[in-house]
Amino acid sequence: MKLVDPRLRPSDTEKITINLGPVDLGQIDLLVQEGFYSNRTDLIRTAIRNQLNAHADVVRQTVARRQLVLGLQHFSRADLQALLESGQSLAIQVLGLASIAADVTPELALQTIRSIQVLGALHASAAVKVALADRIH
Repeated sequence: MKLVDPRLRPSDTEKITINLGPVDLGQIDLLVQEGFYSNRTDLIRTAIRNQLNAHADVVRQTVARRQLVLGLQHFSRADLQALLESGQSLAIQVLGLASIAADVTPELALQTIRSIQVLGALHASAAVKVALADRIH
């Protein structure tokens, strides 16, 4: 189980879609045209980071209270095989990105992962996600 720095590289991003009213969008475009931001995405990312910074203490306290892994946690086939051989299982709790290696079979995932809670993104094969569907919260 590999833990990585919670600050993910820009290439490790997830795409989201938001709906904005025309007035809000127009104001964003105006700020971009006036040079305050390089593009719409830059403004939106900055606004989100400012809100996350404003609530940083709450996030830290909640991560500690809920015992979440902050950042990226990767589970390889070897990790899960070792758990299976030792008779242990996982309750995955991640704020960020949890990834299960592409070569992990649905059977191995079912035998070793008892629950998954991810606030952020879960990367796993479609077959593993289907197999674990009732364990993903």
